[in-house]
Amino acid sequence: MHYIIQGIAVLCLLLLPRVGVAEIASVDEMLADRVLGNPEAPVTIIEYSSMTCPHCASFHNDTLPKIVEEYIDTGKAKLIFRDFPFGPLAKAAAMVSRCVDEDSYHGFLTVLFRSQAQWSQSSAPAADLERMARFAGLSKANFDACIRNQELLAGIEQKAAEDGEKYDIQSTPTFLIDDTKITGAAPYETFKTAIDEALE
Repeated sequence: MHYIIQGIAVLCLLLLPRVGVAEIASVDEMLADRVLGNPEAPVTIIEYSSMTCPHCASFHNDTLPKIVEEYIDTGKAKLIFRDFPFGPLAKAAAMVSRCVDEDSYHGFLTVLFRSQAQWSQSSAPAADLERMARFAGLSKANFDACIRNQELLAGIEQKAAEDGEKYDIQSTPTFLIDDTKITGAAPYETFKTAIDEALE
């Protein structure tokens, strides 16, 4: 069933009208790291996630708010989200998130993960993504242009492939905290231990 939904998503993307719309930002700008927290924070948490990954959603919904409260809002750590999409629907969601204004990026990720069970299993996922993107300030014209942007798609795929090989990333979510690698939706205490050790 999941593969059928992904196929519908790809079909929706291919059938969108091919109108000429200016990009909101350059592809390099859209692919740049988006930092949650103080960019000068001493500890960096790098997260590799796929938008359709249930374990990634669990981290964002249950664990990340605790990390934000204790470490990110207090300036001790920052988080960098990097796309590691599995499947065409996850790639489409990653592309849309990169097209959303930078100031709305992390909020949009929160919405995507909180509503993942709905849009990722929808019979019209492209329409659901478009609706959520509109709330984040992305017009329909720019949404259409975004998910037809082959350069952006190639950039997301290339960065994921390069980091996957460099850091031996096999699954999502995977986290890098200094020399510590955490895989899966680990409990908050696992992250707390790793961050505290990095702060020493």
